[in-house]
Amino acid sequence: MKLGKVVLIAVVTVFALTATGYSRDLSILEQWKPKFNPKTAQYHYILSNIDHPAIAGIGVGYRIRDKVWQRSGGRLYVDFRPLAQLGGEKDVVTKLKMGAIQGMLCSSVMAANVAPRLGIVSLPFIIDSSAKLEKFRNTPALFGPFSKAARKQHIEVIDFTGYGSYGWATTRPVRSLTEAYGVNFRIAQAPVNTNIYKAWGLKFTVMPWPDVAQALQTGVIDGLDHTPIVCGITKKFEVARYFTDLHYSQGLYIHMVNKRWLDKLPEDLRTIFLDTVREESAIARQETDQQQQRQIKEAQAAGVEFFELNDADRAQLKEMAQPVYEKWGKKIGGDYLKLVQETLK
Repeated sequence: MKLGKVVLIAVVTVFALTATGYSRDLSILEQWKPKFNPKTAQYHYILSNIDHPAIAGIGVGYRIRDKVWQRSGGRLYVDFRPLAQLGGEKDVVTKLKMGAIQGMLCSSVMAANVAPRLGIVSLPFIIDSSAKLEKFRNTPALFGPFSKAARKQHIEVIDFTGYGSYGWATTRPVRSLTEAYGVNFRIAQAPVNTNIYKAWGLKFTVMPWPDVAQALQTGVIDGLDHTPIVCGITKKFEVARYFTDLHYSQGLYIHMVNKRWLDKLPEDLRTIFLDTVREESAIARQETDQQQQRQIKEAQAAGVEFFELNDADRAQLKEMAQPVYEKWGKKIGGDYLKLVQETLK
């Protein structure tokens, strides 16, 4: 889309909290301002995300911006908008389908609402390590159907980054599945997660992320289903002083693009754009592993205790999740789900 034809979207600069619990003071983004004049670009790519660029899987947006600008000779500008500047994920998905914006880094928990097949990355104990995630990304028979899952909505998945491995941040120690049954876990507003926790028989509360901090402090919830990176950066470890490592799935930011915009981009720019996203996303996934280890060490140094469920408890959770695999297998495609499971054993 040429710059003169870009649909202008108002940026609201006064907020209370983002959908992820960060301050919405956008002045913090001054340090990431481009060191070039984007107004001279022929083509414009607006890329949205709700989270903070301090997360490696989000900060990649700025690296993509700068490298695409350099490689394209200033012809293509990636206008990266983190911190929910363009609204919550549901609103942004609508804008993406319409072509009002051209791209978004969509959370994996939200992605199943865009296309059921995208929910495969959130199913428990399938892509439960960074090694399996890389194999999923680099195996065409697995990533190909995933990337095309939302084409009916004019959306193409071109890559993904991450925000770490899921587990339980709690205000009381959870060393076993038995102890987990005494906790009220906050889970995301996402269909896969709801189905998982029902199958596991655990007590849970579906709650918007901005409400989590107060709910933890007041005892409305005493557990949180999330990753060490997010719990560390958003200060949840200040209240939830324990973390149980489940690593049942990898939290992802799925890079979605409006396919009509992508198809209209000149071939040379399309190649530059896709190559850059692929390269930088791979680097960001490596950095996510490193960032998770740093956040864990920092939390441990501050007195947070970390546990890991034993193999028997993990096997029990996987067995109890069978109804989830069956239900989502029908939505995802049974043959595709089986292929992913077999390939990633």
